[in-house]
Amino acid sequence: MIPIRCFTCGALIADKYEEFEKRVKAGEHPSKVLDDLGIKRYCCRRMLLSHVELIDEVILLHEIYGGHKKPRRSVD
Repeated sequence: MIPIRCFTCGALIADKYEEFEKRVKAGEHPSKVLDDLGIKRYCCRRMLLSHVELIDEVILLHEIYGGHKKPRRSVD
């Protein structure tokens, strides 16, 4: 889940993430893709370059551990 806006400058970046990810996975250099998408500020570039998609892992962990709640022990 990519943030909608850059944390630093507030520019809209989420609409460019899918294109960025697709082109980088196809083998294009990330800096060229960012330039082509018009992302010039280093703060916005950082947002896309450093993003790690964790939602699939969170869902998996929730499926493994989320449904099993341990009963609380009562303190007498």
